[in-house]
Amino acid sequence: MASTSCWFLFFASVWWLPPMLAGAEEQQGEGCSAKRCGNITISDPFWLADQEAARSCGSQDYEVTCHNNRFPGLRSSVPGSSGFAIIDISYEEKSLRVVDRGHLELLQASEGCQGMILNTSVKLAEPFRIDPGNLNLILYNCTEEAAVAAAARRDRELMQTSLRCGNKSKMFVRTGVRYDVTGNYGRYALEGCDAVVTPVLGSSSGQTNASDYEQLINDGFLLSWDPLPLAAPARKFSRQNQSSSFSPHRPLLFAFRC
Repeated sequence: MASTSCWFLFFASVWWLPPMLAGAEEQQGEGCSAKRCGNITISDPFWLADQEAARSCGSQDYEVTCHNNRFPGLRSSVPGSSGFAIIDISYEEKSLRVVDRGHLELLQASEGCQGMILNTSVKLAEPFRIDPGNLNLILYNCTEEAAVAAAARRDRELMQTSLRCGNKSKMFVRTGVRYDVTGNYGRYALEGCDAVVTPVLGSSSGQTNASDYEQLINDGFLLSWDPLPLAAPARKFSRQNQSSSFSPHRPLLFAFRC
């Protein structure tokens, strides 16, 4: 990103995720008793982390942390990045509604920014799938020149945001993007802008209003889960996820003037 002054650049570290430590019996969730966190019951295949006992009774992908006894959360599969707050779980339908905590923190930033904001899809552990009924919301961080061009587009689905993280005149949001299982969102790329993609709940009409982006992020999105095999391979987060082309796995790189 071009600039006449110095920039702070924040990069996410990439490495192999740790291998599964749980044995076959643990992956089946044996010995995990149902517990409450806030108003949500956590039961098989999920299990509530016990910090005092310091032991696991299930797969790490299904480990849930109870935050201040207010809400349960799933970890991110990318070390050092924010995970997901669980809003609701349907054990019958094997689905849950979650909100990306990284994007919540972006909305709540009073001044600076936490640094790297990642696409939601890259943070999901292996057994979880984004429900195809979701729509997508795209956040753009643009250069000054690209911001002028974006504002001139007069695209009703693209609006300038009032995010306090970064220069708000260079932040844009697009809503109503149909979920694509292949992750091909190249037609929504804006020259001179970095972008990050996050799912949001769809509507029966398939319509969303860009001015409601904060509420859309807060309302979360739907995930489904699959049972883990007895021996789950380690998942790799590679530099391919940070390619220069626009993709759902490309992290948004925030830059701030000194």
